[in-house]
Amino acid sequence: MTELHAGNLFWPGTLKNTNQYEPLRQNRKTKVAVIGGGMSGAVCSYVFVRSGLSAIMLDRGRIAGGTTLASTGLVQCSNDIMLTDLIMQIGERDAVVLYKACRDSVNKLASIASGLSHDVELRKRSSLLYASSEQELSKLRHEYETLQAFGFDVEFWSSDDIAARFPFRKPGAIVAHGDAEINPYKFVNTAANDAFRQGLEIYEHTDVTKHETLPNGIHLLQTAEGYVIEAEHVVYAVGYEQDELRGKLIKTNMNRTFVMVTGVQPDLQSWHERFLIWETARPYTYMRTTGDKRVIIGGLDEALGLPVHDERALRARSNTLMLRLQKMFPGLSAPIEYEWSAPFGESRDNLPFIGEDPAWRNVYYCLCYGGNGTVYSMLAAQLLRDRICGETHPLAGIIGLGRRTLVGAE
Repeated sequence: MTELHAGNLFWPGTLKNTNQYEPLRQNRKTKVAVIGGGMSGAVCSYVFVRSGLSAIMLDRGRIAGGTTLASTGLVQCSNDIMLTDLIMQIGERDAVVLYKACRDSVNKLASIASGLSHDVELRKRSSLLYASSEQELSKLRHEYETLQAFGFDVEFWSSDDIAARFPFRKPGAIVAHGDAEINPYKFVNTAANDAFRQGLEIYEHTDVTKHETLPNGIHLLQTAEGYVIEAEHVVYAVGYEQDELRGKLIKTNMNRTFVMVTGVQPDLQSWHERFLIWETARPYTYMRTTGDKRVIIGGLDEALGLPVHDERALRARSNTLMLRLQKMFPGLSAPIEYEWSAPFGESRDNLPFIGEDPAWRNVYYCLCYGGNGTVYSMLAAQLLRDRICGETHPLAGIIGLGRRTLVGAE
């Protein structure tokens, strides 16, 4: 089982009381079985139930107990791969369709959040994507012109524009409007609980150890305790638990990232409109504020899949992140209070794996790899719902497992 994080996590302390669900202790039948209780599993299950589908969500541990805890809660239209690069990779039509779908998914997540029973701290924000060096300025401007040409709500800020609003100066930046921040732990727990009250069955501490398909197409999921779920459709929303994948999937690159959260900042006046901030360098540093006026900053990615346990090594990365933060915002004085490292996966073409297994009918994957996982989870919920209901979704050929960018990959 993949180790999903190490260190002192921030999000669990933001929600003191969470619902607990019993393990599966009887055989069940359902339209859709969702394996995984993180962001992807919860959003899919919520959308399925709201669409009138009977669904069961299973997790071998606790709901929101995996990669959700290590998320930084940035919800952005833009992807790790720029629109201009994506156009070169998959063509203009498909690239623009995907980017617009990401934009629409931010709005749909906001709509879901506004209808939940508790505040999950989703707040609309603008994003500042700055050029990390003068050499990257021309590419950034080209990206801005492309986004603007296709109707995205963006501005281009010069170095003087940035310095007029922030206590730092960068060569230039794209300002994208319509993004958001969220408390992922609150969102997953609340969405799961609200869906449970609307008919979703949830079973925690339930490990699926066997999956077979009958001649009539019904899928049998057997748990470690010997109970069986009969399902017409199965969705694997298992994050980075690659051992769970039964189908023919393309391998991913596993890396690790580092996150630091400060104490409550006495004064955030210098942080213009609480923008989400990231950069063109790869790997990139990213940062945001929280509702209680902390700062979350992450980055320093390394090509290793295991999180760092050594406290001194972890603190060294946190100190580096703090230095980067204070270089940009010298007036921020609150110290480090939380720090962790976590693995993350990247596909070879920078896109998620969302869709039906090409070799296994009615088995689907919701693997939202990359830095845009929350948005991809929303895309997945809609795409998989449509597929289960017998409809075609415009993204099916773009982010599905049979897409042409993966053909022939080893």
